[in-house]
Amino acid sequence: MKILLTGAAGVVGSALKRAYPDMIPAPSIRHADIGKIRQLMDTVQPDVIVHTAAISDIGTCQKEPDASYQANVLLPCLLASACGPARLICFSSDQVYSGCQEQGPYTEDMACPANVYAMHKLEMENRVLDLRPDAVMLRAEWMYEMQSARSNYLKLILEGTGELVFSSRQYRGVTYLKEVAEAVPALTRLPGGVYNFGSETRKSIYQITRELVDFLQLHRTVTDGGNTQNLWMDCSRATGAGVRFSTVEDALRRAVMDWRGASGT
Repeated sequence: MKILLTGAAGVVGSALKRAYPDMIPAPSIRHADIGKIRQLMDTVQPDVIVHTAAISDIGTCQKEPDASYQANVLLPCLLASACGPARLICFSSDQVYSGCQEQGPYTEDMACPANVYAMHKLEMENRVLDLRPDAVMLRAEWMYEMQSARSNYLKLILEGTGELVFSSRQYRGVTYLKEVAEAVPALTRLPGGVYNFGSETRKSIYQITRELVDFLQLHRTVTDGGNTQNLWMDCSRATGAGVRFSTVEDALRRAVMDWRGASGT
């Protein structure tokens, strides 16, 4: 199976490329037009396109909405228009639930975006599915691994110093990128549509952090406070279709053991 990967230098894309060296990294297509996208498709002739390229920084999208719209809406629409028989898998975001007032967990029909990035991701999902009903939209959680150059939840715990502040009223899953990579074969078999995507938990991010700090025997204070916005997803639709993740707690322990094994600590 020939898989074309966009955003291969990004957080998700780099993890997928390490796991699947045969994936074909697309050149930068941020400013490509439909002609260049079609030329890329004709050259590669992929069976599957995994689209991870995006502007994912919420603050940047707020400040530069036109750039966000180009990258996060128009570009995936061009891919949907030009991909021919290839399956299209697009990474969306749990931020589409950022305006939800209910506690959660949220099912796929409960989206309520509250920032520019989230609004653009939701529009992307709808427009791409209008063009390609067989496309797969993955509402991904905050993802982590120690190899990433960017800050993430696990690196914050293991490499940070000082007080950790998380709310006992905030519920949100976090997902190990290694398990994202392991899910790729199942993703290529999913029926078209939108899927909440990642590890699940019944615990607050404060409780998860307290337990992880205790497991790691770190001398760090975990304080109850900070952001109370829930991004808590019900991932049963993806699970029922064969995409399975460890729980948040089990995946974090797995990631720590993998890191310790790789680093010899």
